[in-house]
Amino acid sequence: MKSYKTLLEENRAWAEETFKKIDAKMSEMTIRSRDKIPDGVTEDGFHKEKSITWWTNGFWGGLNWLLYNYTKNENYMLTAKSSEKKMDEALAQYEKLHHDVGFMWHILSGASYQLTGDKDSRTRNLFAASTLMSRFVLDGGYIVAWNGKSQQNWTIIDCLMNLPLLYWASKELGDDRFKRVAMAHADMAIMDHLREDGSVVHIAEHDRETGEVVQTFGGQGSAVGSSWSRGQAWALYGFVISYIHTGEERYLNAAKQVANYFIANCCDDWLPRVDFRAPEEPVMYDTTAGACAACGLIELAKILPENEGGMYMNGAVNMLRAMEEKCCNFDPSNDHMLDYGTVRFPVDGDMKKAEVHISIIYGDYFFTEAILKLLGSEFFPW
Repeated sequence: MKSYKTLLEENRAWAEETFKKIDAKMSEMTIRSRDKIPDGVTEDGFHKEKSITWWTNGFWGGLNWLLYNYTKNENYMLTAKSSEKKMDEALAQYEKLHHDVGFMWHILSGASYQLTGDKDSRTRNLFAASTLMSRFVLDGGYIVAWNGKSQQNWTIIDCLMNLPLLYWASKELGDDRFKRVAMAHADMAIMDHLREDGSVVHIAEHDRETGEVVQTFGGQGSAVGSSWSRGQAWALYGFVISYIHTGEERYLNAAKQVANYFIANCCDDWLPRVDFRAPEEPVMYDTTAGACAACGLIELAKILPENEGGMYMNGAVNMLRAMEEKCCNFDPSNDHMLDYGTVRFPVDGDMKKAEVHISIIYGDYFFTEAILKLLGSEFFPW
């Protein structure tokens, strides 16, 4: 296996050309959608909006910060700042907030503060961090995912990607409480969500007093006991991020376990199916899983010794190349870039309701982040 540095060098020209296409498209999209906060999916080829408290609302501004940092094109910064200001309305709706405040603010306000030093952005991010920490169940040792009485003891694998907000708050305030909560939740995920083979449970319900798992749910996968690929990606990148912030080997080992499983299940054509344990037919892809996983694989490759890291870099590059070749739309006259994303497995057979094979804003975000990593960008919004 080639070292990860050799693979980076061999694929640099392709990554540069791919980023030129991203920038050409996004430089028009950023102006066209400046007054919107895309809710996650496109409609008739153009961004649409949803509730201001929708969980994906940080990705559009976050994507623009990624692009501004690399290009210094001020149009990207203007859009990101406009998006952040609009999100103040969500901060005023406390009871509608949930564990995804990390997705909503850390890659938006956190990125703003990191790149510009904006004190208002810092304040927004600290409010979001406090909100996330308030969801921690002390005796159970987990962060509650969603609102509602029937879900008050539920955890989901996605939350690993919100923990960076807490790691940041601990460092920013010099207060280890936030980090302790983040690590307690990450430890719970290793114990209750990570299976021995490297697959993960999407949703687990816990006993509030002991933290023990009462039951699990298929969630956005095909069934209980299945392997929803985006959940795998959340786990892969999430565990890597926890290792980066803590240096604890158990998170690195968990990330490698998930990464090995992910690579083994999509290496036939390098395009992840929606669920790795779903029936072979019909074939349904989720490129958002591949884009997020690629980010985690690249970071994993950088952490490990060069030759060992080569396996993970090889997986990331193959997935990104497959998506660029077969799933990307770089036409600047529309708002969808990475196509073939899927929100959930259609357990009821309703493809439209499950939003199968569409463009999703976080797919564009992670695809762009991954390409920038290949180009050597050191900006790390997590």
